[in-house]
Amino acid sequence: MVRVAGGASPWETSAVIEPLLELLHGGADDYAIVVPEALLEQSRRTQRLFKIVMGCIAGISLVVGGIGIMNIVLASVLERTREIGVRRAVGARRDDIRFQFIVESFSISLIGGLAGIVMGLAIASIVAYYAEWPTLVTAWSILLSSGVSVTVGVVSGLYPASRAAELDPVVALGYE
Repeated sequence: MVRVAGGASPWETSAVIEPLLELLHGGADDYAIVVPEALLEQSRRTQRLFKIVMGCIAGISLVVGGIGIMNIVLASVLERTREIGVRRAVGARRDDIRFQFIVESFSISLIGGLAGIVMGLAIASIVAYYAEWPTLVTAWSILLSSGVSVTVGVVSGLYPASRAAELDPVVALGYE
């Protein structure tokens, strides 16, 4: 084991020590030169790669969740076409109909986001307990995930809400 002085570069020191060890060991490869900074840098690269992969998985999950919310709200619009026609016939404006379905998609995403937060906290606790790994869940990450969840829900509900608002009341009343 070699300890490097405070101002010396561990890379330069390892470059000087390697030929010396090779000479002392007669060319036998029975030693290893390990520079802790190299291990630390490799660990940082691995963490960056892990963050990128997890970000991609989260992005795909958000897209799939958004499509799911959009399909649910579109199905709701189709099932309630008559109701939309009645509401429009008795004086509801297009904005009222649009608002109704945006609130529904907001509610779906909010409930899903809260369920995801509860599950995430539970999984973090389980991992911390069984794997004996420290886990940290910050208030910022909870707020960020809630905001992203609600945003995805509202954006996913815009198209079905607009489609519902554009229904002609006469055609909607005759829909079965």
